[in-house]
Amino acid sequence: MSINDAIKLSGGLALFLYGMQMMGDGLEGVAGNRMKRILERLTTNRFMGVLVGTVITAIIQSSSATTVMLVGFVNSGLMSLSQAVGVIMGANIGTTMTAQLIALDISKIAPLFAFVGVVMAVFFKKQKVVQTGVILAGLGVLFIGMSMMSDALRPLRQSAYFINLMVTMENPLLGILVGLVFTSIVQSSSASIGILQTLALGGLIQLRSAVFIMLGMKIGTCITAALASIGTNRSAKRVAIVHYTFNIIEAVIFAVIFRTTGLVDLVYSWTPLNPSAQIANMHTLCSVAMTAVAIPFAPMFANFAERILPEKEYEAGDMQFKYIQYHGIGEGSIGFSAVTVTLLLKEVHRMFEFAKRNVILGFISIKEHSAEHMEEVQGNEEIVDFLNKELVLYISRILTTEMNHETAMTVSSMLTVASNVERISDHAVNFAEYAGQLAAQGISFSDIALDEVQQMYKVCSDALNTISRCIYVSERGDASDPNAPDILEEINKAELVIDDMTELFRSRQVERMIDGTCAPEASIIYSEILTDFERIGDHMLNIAEVYDHVKSA
Repeated sequence: MSINDAIKLSGGLALFLYGMQMMGDGLEGVAGNRMKRILERLTTNRFMGVLVGTVITAIIQSSSATTVMLVGFVNSGLMSLSQAVGVIMGANIGTTMTAQLIALDISKIAPLFAFVGVVMAVFFKKQKVVQTGVILAGLGVLFIGMSMMSDALRPLRQSAYFINLMVTMENPLLGILVGLVFTSIVQSSSASIGILQTLALGGLIQLRSAVFIMLGMKIGTCITAALASIGTNRSAKRVAIVHYTFNIIEAVIFAVIFRTTGLVDLVYSWTPLNPSAQIANMHTLCSVAMTAVAIPFAPMFANFAERILPEKEYEAGDMQFKYIQYHGIGEGSIGFSAVTVTLLLKEVHRMFEFAKRNVILGFISIKEHSAEHMEEVQGNEEIVDFLNKELVLYISRILTTEMNHETAMTVSSMLTVASNVERISDHAVNFAEYAGQLAAQGISFSDIALDEVQQMYKVCSDALNTISRCIYVSERGDASDPNAPDILEEINKAELVIDDMTELFRSRQVERMIDGTCAPEASIIYSEILTDFERIGDHMLNIAEVYDHVKSA
């Protein structure tokens, strides 16, 4: 191979891999979040899981993206391991569609696809048109890269060394090892099998050798789920174990079948003049057959993973993320943005619950004129402050990764929510401090004043619960949920009621001061309490406006 051929090969490989990435990014932009919601809801049993995993992976053309989403769902508690097993099996079928697409060999019109795609991506503003253009451009670039690689590799047909090397791949262990290592580096079985198809098109590898490399590539693609599970909980790590177990068993079974039966010759006979289609057909056949055989045993895969990685009896501290894992999902990888919003909403919800708990404890403290809950309130406040700071850092970083406009807007809006949640907790801390002052100075509120505080708290507590329900619905991604509250309308009403109460209760306070039934010291604290409730109402309205926008996006 000459230097020019080597340069052409490297350039073709670069275009091929970049084309795969462009297609993945475009498909995720068009359907990433929708696919995430379908995965989350339609996996009630293993058979439905296989179907959903197949369809979604065929659409987004990446089993890696599907398994990364599964790791995120299982990590955040949105999906059980048993549900994930069926989806993993389906993903192995769905990912074969990429090889079938490559086998069509549209290299002659690939430049036209690239041209049309670039025109759509550059000259149109509508987001879905742009993303569709990226998909078409990626497809064109992919086939242009394949054509370049095929041309560059053609001289190797005359190389006795290379021919002998390919023949040695008929050794099952060696072929599987080569495929495993190569795909672990590329982190995409679709891309690595596409390259294998390119070698076959160039006459550089025969089906008898390619099938073992293909089996190794199936194992190698599991590296993405394994990397995604780093830093996640043990349930999420079991997803990677199931993925590896399933693909290793498939490789062992079919390696034996290839060596002892005429299956390879049979598949070859289907398309003897199309080496690329031979590999694609074998890829699909192995995945479909393995899934058909293994689906009755899906619970056994989950049980095996649980035996390999049993639960640990320990409780993590609150001063850390519970759902978001910095190393759990590969930032910028396919499937990343589809999981990010769910995990981020759950973390914000967790932060909100700490703040809501502080409001409850603050009111109880005022009602009891006691500083008994001050330690818990301060502990919760430290957690809220920590989460607010970490969320700002996390959101700032992930906004630099590629994601569609809708996802980016949702992610950035969580900065506003986190800031307002932190302020609500601050006002709740004030309540606890006022209670401490009442207890220290021996001051007490009149029954009338306590009743007014109780009324303010009731409106505030109901509004906080409404927000909590809305955040939960947003986590599930189901804007059509009939139980989903109209958050903006309800919180706006609550905020107006709080404002009216504040004005009314202040006027009553003045009357009590004139009558001499309200001590000056108690009056100051009472006035501050009214102000804090009013401020909490303002912050709740700010949060409601964000979630109303997220729901309607």
